[in-house]
Amino acid sequence: MLSYVFRLYPNRVQALGLGRSLELCRQAYNFLLEKLNQQSLSGKNDVGVVKHSIVELKNARPEFNEVYSKALQPECDRLFSNLRSLRQLKKNGKKVGALRFKGKDWFKTFSYNQSGFRIEMVKSKKGILHLSKIGSIKIKVHRPVEGRIKQVTLKNRLGKWFAILITDANPKRVHGEKVLGIDLGINNYLVDSDGNRVAHPHNIDKHAQRLALAQRDLARKNKGSGNRKKARLAVAKVHEKIERCRNDFLHKLSAKYVKGCRTIVVEDLDIVGMARSARNARNIMDSSWARFLQMLAYKAASAGCELAKVNPRNTTKTCSKCGNLREMPLWQRIYSCGNCGVAMDRDYNSAMNILHRFLGRVPALARESPSTLVGQGGSMKQETTFVERLAVSSDASPFRGW
Repeated sequence: MLSYVFRLYPNRVQALGLGRSLELCRQAYNFLLEKLNQQSLSGKNDVGVVKHSIVELKNARPEFNEVYSKALQPECDRLFSNLRSLRQLKKNGKKVGALRFKGKDWFKTFSYNQSGFRIEMVKSKKGILHLSKIGSIKIKVHRPVEGRIKQVTLKNRLGKWFAILITDANPKRVHGEKVLGIDLGINNYLVDSDGNRVAHPHNIDKHAQRLALAQRDLARKNKGSGNRKKARLAVAKVHEKIERCRNDFLHKLSAKYVKGCRTIVVEDLDIVGMARSARNARNIMDSSWARFLQMLAYKAASAGCELAKVNPRNTTKTCSKCGNLREMPLWQRIYSCGNCGVAMDRDYNSAMNILHRFLGRVPALARESPSTLVGQGGSMKQETTFVERLAVSSDASPFRGW
């Protein structure tokens, strides 16, 4: 399934209709949850029993007839989907409670499933979305839609309406032939085993001043006032800007690596544990490594590219040339090996170890390209001399052939 997100431009009457449908769908969800709590259901027909209660709701409250029937039925599916998620969390050892009723601020979407919608293109990128019992709304289709539309989800985000089109298209991406190890970091967002570096965007730092001003303005407003609602909206818009910048960066970066690689190797990081124990948890969470790895995973699967994870233990402390192990405090950005004399960027050294660990190689001394060596008091010349001495050493050397 493939989804497209397009901006809607409803007029005042249409916006009221969308808001009314959203509110009634929220009330329908709460009604179904109450119905579920009142009876003990455990059979395979639970979904059908609860979904049939929508008919009772329409008979008791005629205002629910204002909503298209296919927009109310997905609320039952949403309810049982939430139940399955809670059950899975409980199996994983998490402490979970019962499902809660949805308040107005917790409910942002409702869906038209299978029917009740139609898109009509007027000009390039301009179209009309016809929704049953709501009307014909202007929509900006900024990219062509592939496949057949199976569902339309309407979402209200900070007063703006968006249409999420779910299609049955299954596009295939292309992949390259490189095999790369990737080390994720904070100074550089990532460094790969080819020596390429991608600068960290630091999205929170770029918008920190604007966010601080908006939050300070919010703190000065009286609770329950209209000005406080406006100030909350201003803070939310700054956070939305940060999220959009971050997602744009991650989408482009993940697509670039999938397009150029046959195999991508990353570390199997415990990101939540790192954020809890590290002093720079803010930068770790701003990096969104989990989201980046998730994007890599589904794009690699679409392209037929392999995404492998390896144990991150000692990838920073191990010399990628001779396998020597040494302590590497976070402030030390250059890995200087006391055994073989090599000096290189610590992130590049980690990327090489990640790749070697996947390939099953034992670190071996090899001539390094000048671009990856760091000049520290003639270390490049010393490294070349050391490798030349190794080349004429005994044939019994364990590093012969690497």
